[in-house]
Amino acid sequence: MKRFFLLLINMGWIGVAISQPRLSLSGKVTNVVTGAPLPGASVSFPDLKRGAAADNNGHYLITHLAAGKYLVEVTHLGFAPRIETVEIQANTNRDFQLNPSFIENEAVTVTGVSSATSTRRTPVPVSIVRKADLQSQPASNLVDQLAKLPGISQVSTGPSIGKPFIRGLGYNRVVVVHDGVRQEGQQWGDEHGLEVDELNVKKVEIFKGPASLMYGSDALAGVINIISTQPVPDAKVRGEISGGWQSNNRQRSVHGELGGNRNGFLWGGHGSIRAAADYRNRADGYVFNSKFRERSFGAYTGLNKNWGFTHLYFSYFHQEPGLIEGERDEQGRFLKLIDSAGFLTEAAATNTDFKTTRAFIPLQEIRHLKYGADNSFRIGRDRLALVLGYQQNLRKEFADVLEPQTAELVFDLGTFSYNIQYHRRELGKWRLTAGANGMYQSNSNRGAEAVIPDHSLFDIGGFLYAQNRSEDFVFSGGLRVDNRSVHSDLRMDGPDVKFPAFRANFVDVSGSAGVVFTLDPELTLKLNAARGYRAPNISELSANGVHEGSFQYIYGHRGLKPESSLQIDAGLLVNSDHVSFELNAFYNRVSNYIFLRKLKSVNGGDSIITVGGDDFSAFRYNQKQAGLFGLELILDIHPHPLDWLHVENSLSWVRGKFSEAEDGSRNLPLIPAPRLMNEIEVDLLKEGKLLRNVFARVELENVFAQNKPFTGYNTETLTVGYSLLHAAIGGELTSRGRTIAQLVLAGNNLIDRSYQSHLSRLKYAPENPATSRAGIFNMGRNFSVKLVLPVELRKGK
Repeated sequence: MKRFFLLLINMGWIGVAISQPRLSLSGKVTNVVTGAPLPGASVSFPDLKRGAAADNNGHYLITHLAAGKYLVEVTHLGFAPRIETVEIQANTNRDFQLNPSFIENEAVTVTGVSSATSTRRTPVPVSIVRKADLQSQPASNLVDQLAKLPGISQVSTGPSIGKPFIRGLGYNRVVVVHDGVRQEGQQWGDEHGLEVDELNVKKVEIFKGPASLMYGSDALAGVINIISTQPVPDAKVRGEISGGWQSNNRQRSVHGELGGNRNGFLWGGHGSIRAAADYRNRADGYVFNSKFRERSFGAYTGLNKNWGFTHLYFSYFHQEPGLIEGERDEQGRFLKLIDSAGFLTEAAATNTDFKTTRAFIPLQEIRHLKYGADNSFRIGRDRLALVLGYQQNLRKEFADVLEPQTAELVFDLGTFSYNIQYHRRELGKWRLTAGANGMYQSNSNRGAEAVIPDHSLFDIGGFLYAQNRSEDFVFSGGLRVDNRSVHSDLRMDGPDVKFPAFRANFVDVSGSAGVVFTLDPELTLKLNAARGYRAPNISELSANGVHEGSFQYIYGHRGLKPESSLQIDAGLLVNSDHVSFELNAFYNRVSNYIFLRKLKSVNGGDSIITVGGDDFSAFRYNQKQAGLFGLELILDIHPHPLDWLHVENSLSWVRGKFSEAEDGSRNLPLIPAPRLMNEIEVDLLKEGKLLRNVFARVELENVFAQNKPFTGYNTETLTVGYSLLHAAIGGELTSRGRTIAQLVLAGNNLIDRSYQSHLSRLKYAPENPATSRAGIFNMGRNFSVKLVLPVELRKGK
């Protein structure tokens, strides 16, 4: 029924298309140094979601265009991207010349802005991660890869569960968008990761700063925009088959995708399988139940015409990760729970247990189903964009070995989301956009227990965004009004009220204003002020219970107010053909910052709640004023005449403090330690008959000590610093100028360092009785191999 509903909406919109002349853009892409054509160079219109690939002679052709001004992005591996605004009034010819460079100091972003914009002309820093970057830098999961970027970190629970943090803020303070649809999957939970097929990701854009103007509540820290669906050029049928292997936890993956485009009719599909056994390190050996299984698939279809485009897609994600408890015997062996003739007992995990990919109890099972409809329609020279989505997140948590088929917790969350924007044609130097977006959610508990109530949520917000652009100056900003209503249902626990019925309504105003000064082609200054907003989530309002792995009994607080922030960003960019320097500094004042506070008993000690024979300290959500400040530094060097050498360095630092001490500590929780990344990459063979784009890379990851943890209520402890050495080598195998395979060999933590990330939840697992070391350590040495086989079934003319 939901698929039929979305299809009807799109068929109705197609019927209102206005007949317009069919225009085209054509030309040639060449190397500015040698004049040689660049086969395979990409020429794309990000707002129109269409493009073309240059043929063997560097020629490209994009058809089915309407008259207007468009942002065009031209890219090719090993060359600096070229971004231009092209005005099309008739069939237009435009040639592009690209500079050989490893320094990609400019890219196109659609995150946090109304339409596609160059990252150099956005007042807030945006990081871009392309598919080539993801393929050449293997990691245990997608968030683990993104966490190497300046200002980005993750709260992790083993290799399969990572939660993104932006400048010290995470959970419901970071909005994740996947193919235009806001991702919703109980992200308030510590052990609730992203439900995204990472092997199908084509691009990731990270907006670092309050983005409530465009996204409403929860974008207080920023936005992570994951793009998986990218239609292939016209008259092409393309895809790839890829496989990967990681030595440490035997992680294996297989992915396949195929898509086609004929005269603007699009289709495509993808599927992936991943599985891993337990990971290991020198301090703990194998970490029991860190294993997982995962499979996903999806498909899309649509039309790209001169009147606009309409795309329909669906995806399905299924993951079964183990939950690590970390209990060990006196010899330091990890313990597993077993059913011994109807009685619950413990036994030491065996070598066979470590090497299977099937998780033991406790474990999760997550199924995430999503439908989306992405539309854009020309109305004269204006544009109307409409994105609709429906997703169901079904999350089961199993914790009882005696009843292994019975899920204690079952969250069934359904979300319908909408985003409509009207883009006025450019009037002089001004661009105006008006829009509204929001969602309707309904959550049901279908398990034996519940830690949050059944509830529904309705969210709506309207905004006005304006941008004024010239060659050396850009102003952008706007205002937004939001309303969120939450309705919680009554739930009884025998004769007692587990969750009382209540209604809550939150209204707030957000906005931003920023400027970009281009003092000369190599020097750019940025300044932005933004007000962010976040309504309390359902757990913060009404939790009542123990969530598996949290070791806390948590109470919600219905009197919580929305968080609001005022953040000031300042940036300096210096770019040349051989050196790129970027400095971004920020200060973020957060009012009504929400955190957990330990409760006291009437006798003055800690409040203890006993559940199933186990004792848990009681916590309740509270609020206080807080502030965060920090900076990110990036220095890229591509020295001349050593064109084969690339040196990149980045520094991230953030500090978070309460306005007043909480249980003796003013430090905010979950603040990452300062980090310095040093990378040297060499281009061994850029062009060749059999090999090309061959590279070798060495990376030193230096994480400093976190000496300012939140020690209130014994929440966090000091974390020592560490350095990790990574390396990779890879390249493309070619035949007749075409890539027939890409191979990457990599090694992470080559010196097999035993370390604990400050944001790893396993750091607070029980002490090892054999070594007296607290917690569990991160993954040890890990070698990986990834093979990608491009597929092209038909070539058009």
